[in-house]
Amino acid sequence: METKTERHLTGRQWWGLTVLALPTLLLSLDFSVLYLALPSLATDLAPTGSQELWIMDIYGFMTAGFLVTMGTLGDRIGRRRLLLIGAAAFGVASVVAAFAPTPEVLIASRAVMGVAGAMVLPSTLALIATLFTDPRQLAFATSLWMSCFMGGLVIGPVIGGVLLSTFWWGSVFLLGVPVMALLLILGPRVLPEEHDPGAGRLDLVSVGLSLITVLGAVYALKELASHGWEASPALILGIALTAGMAFVRRQLILDSPLLDVGLFRDRVLSSTMTIWLLGGAVQGGVSFLMAQHLQAVLGLSPLAAGLALVPASVAMIAAILAAPALAQRFGIGRVMSAGLVVAALGAFIVAQVGTGELTPLLAGYSVSILGLGLPSGLVPGLILGAAPSHRAGSASALQETAGEFGMAAGVAIFGSIAASSYRDRLTASTTDAVPDRALDSISGAISAAEALSPSAAHDMVQAAQAAYAGGFTTAALVAAATFAALALLAATQVPRGADVVIQQQPDTPEARSSDVPARGEGAAEQ
Repeated sequence: METKTERHLTGRQWWGLTVLALPTLLLSLDFSVLYLALPSLATDLAPTGSQELWIMDIYGFMTAGFLVTMGTLGDRIGRRRLLLIGAAAFGVASVVAAFAPTPEVLIASRAVMGVAGAMVLPSTLALIATLFTDPRQLAFATSLWMSCFMGGLVIGPVIGGVLLSTFWWGSVFLLGVPVMALLLILGPRVLPEEHDPGAGRLDLVSVGLSLITVLGAVYALKELASHGWEASPALILGIALTAGMAFVRRQLILDSPLLDVGLFRDRVLSSTMTIWLLGGAVQGGVSFLMAQHLQAVLGLSPLAAGLALVPASVAMIAAILAAPALAQRFGIGRVMSAGLVVAALGAFIVAQVGTGELTPLLAGYSVSILGLGLPSGLVPGLILGAAPSHRAGSASALQETAGEFGMAAGVAIFGSIAASSYRDRLTASTTDAVPDRALDSISGAISAAEALSPSAAHDMVQAAQAAYAGGFTTAALVAAATFAALALLAATQVPRGADVVIQQQPDTPEARSSDVPARGEGAAEQ
């Protein structure tokens, strides 16, 4: 049913929203669309094990690493200009990736796609803030943007499976060409241009520190999730944290900082960013374990596992789209906290499900994802609302970087929790010596079982599946507790009133200073 907010949108706003939402869907989809294409890709290009990892991860690494830089660059040179440059680069790199003759070419093209994605993503959200000036329209537009962003992440494997059933692996990259072509054609006609005329030069030292911080942290967390605590990724993580502290100190003394850390003086923004970061970490970790559980424990194929998660994706998108209207009626803080309580309940249901109960497992997961969709639909507006309009690109890049970092951290943290529980349970459940390979992961246990007699292999797999299910249960309980704590944070720190939904700070000389007023203090009283 068409809402009053939607009826009042002009034709230019509808077209602008379309050309901004579709690239967002595509860019987030590209994070996961290769999951099912890797086997056929490996057959054609014969990459080494290390090259396979870089093919999968380089896109996300480069996107996460350059988001802050590109968001600030868009504030300086113009967000529409940066968006169109990124769209052109992404389209060309997609064609190169689709027909890459060697692993090296594919890795390089995926890296360019990641940098181009970092140009496009913060620009899309910042331009939405410019295109929609009415708070209610802006709330609807950002919730639609967020539904595209989150939806693309979860439907990537499904889209990849459908394309691979008919076409070759390179077809998954060609999805981007018509979408970016549409953006290049319509963007100059329907999108406004805005930048900060008072912005200074881009500080290259800050750019370097931000890249070391984000790239180092994301890489280290992924390595720790895959191989456990080892010296090399732990050292890289320490270097990233040190660079991050140096980055923050430098921003405090620059006249034109790459990232306005003064934004965090706003209580609403800092609380919302915490909810977004930790909520994304929990979702990323539980979703990763869920995908493994469906395949390794319940025996679903990758495509069947992806299709099984479609209901949860639909539930999340519905919640994201409904969030602004619910916030107008019941208040932002209440809607966010209620959603997080529902997410905690869903995670608790997941924790109670046994190894072979597919339907209740999917039901609990869907409830959890549905609940998380409510705060997710409000986060972009709250963060944009805390920032002056001339810093919208920087604020949106900050949100997306926190989301990327949160998901990477979630996979590492929850993967480590589940892996530790898995090893302990597997060791305790068998009297015979367990091969090291089986202790590493459930896939290692299944592989190790192939060398055993049929009865011994059956016992090994059964024990490994039970141990993994126990580890998954432990991680789900931690997720439920985390969601409950975030619900309390939302209830006490996020304003109840509905009138602060995405009401941007004015573009005044006072707003341009780094001493951003603590709007959350007054809003919380509403």
